[in-house]
Amino acid sequence: MLGVWDLDKGLEKNWIDRCKQGKYDAFEELVKKYEKKIYNLAYGMTGSHEDANDLAQESFIRAFRSIGSYRGDAKFSTWLYRIATNVCLDELRRRKKQRLESLDEPVQTEDGEIEKDIADWSHDPEESYEKKEIQKIVQKGIAKLPEEQKAVIILRDMQERSYDEIAYILNLSLGTVKSRINRGRKALKSYLKKDGELFLTKTRLME
Repeated sequence: MLGVWDLDKGLEKNWIDRCKQGKYDAFEELVKKYEKKIYNLAYGMTGSHEDANDLAQESFIRAFRSIGSYRGDAKFSTWLYRIATNVCLDELRRRKKQRLESLDEPVQTEDGEIEKDIADWSHDPEESYEKKEIQKIVQKGIAKLPEEQKAVIILRDMQERSYDEIAYILNLSLGTVKSRINRGRKALKSYLKKDGELFLTKTRLME
């Protein structure tokens, strides 16, 4: 008897097969399933809701265009994370180069677009002020990390990807992945300790 996981896996495979035949409605189903995760990944990398929406959109466009190359050697979600992470890293590197060269060129995008809008996950009325402020502190800390540490921290600690998946996504050895996670966590912990204490002091003064 097939379990829920098996049925879900079978349904996803059907969507992928239909996508390879150019069926856009099948790809919309994949977008619905993964849009929040890809958006959260992009937001973690950029710290901007607007940029996260744009980069998530770009990630799905690239995935749709290259889905014919997906052979199933990794889970589809892992393959999609690899595309999205590369999209984000490409954008961060482009910005870094732009700052170094003091350029003011507009962002270049590929022709064509996916009509479906990625849902905006930036507003959650149930979140408390304190939770939002803590999230801001964490995001600022992540933003200060070098790109290579930022990527592994987001994939491991925010997206809960396995070490093997991260190695595949970033095309790194397991040893390198673990080393970067260790260094990134230490750097982030140091930042959060300093800014977290400042936030708690400010909060107490407001009480």
